[in-house]
Amino acid sequence: MFSDFLKRLTQPDPAQLPDADARLALTALLVRIAKSDNDYAPAERAQINRIIGTRYGLNEAEIADLRSDAEALEAEAPDTVRFTRAIKDAVPYESRLDVIEALWSVVLADGTRSDEENALLRLVSNLLGVTDTDSALVRQRIDDER
Repeated sequence: MFSDFLKRLTQPDPAQLPDADARLALTALLVRIAKSDNDYAPAERAQINRIIGTRYGLNEAEIADLRSDAEALEAEAPDTVRFTRAIKDAVPYESRLDVIEALWSVVLADGTRSDEENALLRLVSNLLGVTDTDSALVRQRIDDER
């Protein structure tokens, strides 16, 4: 279903993704972080829905379609690095902290942080060029707001 999309992600020098593909890649990364602890909790799915609904101005049907497509893509995709590269190429540097904030909000949505989630988020932060310190500050802020 997503073979063309995955082929574009795996090219040695992929072109910047169109907005719709960037949305799909970010949502698939949110799904991947939520599933990284082998517990894709309802609270995490609800948080993904809130993030993509707010970020992209989607209605409930559009949210459901995008998350469904992202879940299918996440299941087919070989690794996290390609999602991250696509997002890094599509998102200006100053907006990457927003991506990290979205990821942390999904991780923290179910009230627990697993070692797998922490490790994956550390990897993604580094691949996006976001420092561990900045990522930790974002996490702390989200934690304090809960």
